[in-house]
Amino acid sequence: MRRITKTLPLAVVLFCIAATAHAQDYRFGIGLRLSNSTPTLNSSVTGKYFVTERSAVEGLVSFGSRFGMGALLEIYQPFSTPGLKWFYGGGFYVGWQDKNTYLGPTGIIGLDYKFPNVPINLSADWKPELDITPRINFVPDAFAVSIRFTLK
Repeated sequence: MRRITKTLPLAVVLFCIAATAHAQDYRFGIGLRLSNSTPTLNSSVTGKYFVTERSAVEGLVSFGSRFGMGALLEIYQPFSTPGLKWFYGGGFYVGWQDKNTYLGPTGIIGLDYKFPNVPINLSADWKPELDITPRINFVPDAFAVSIRFTLK
């Protein structure tokens, strides 16, 4: 009886972790984001990590017309189609070009799809940016498609 009392809580915790992991389509993804050249965070290397079942952090490193780095917190909402979610969020970025520093907030809204039984994720998004420095400038035409290799 004492052994059951000790192992039962551990079994419940492991079951809850397994159920949470199964509910997510993927935990981590890394790949490429292809965008137009207007925003600071344009075509980039992208890494996304799900902190919870419905929230993720995404990091971007851009090597386009400007070198830039950024981070976003994203909130995910599922559709009835398995693997398909829409998301929204925001974050900050910094970039450098021609001795100028570009810094500001960015928002994001998009669609995210994880293929079943294949470790590939596709997403399409709109990520407008607001340069605070070197001068105030709103960049609304920041559309992109991302492809990522995913890990559970």
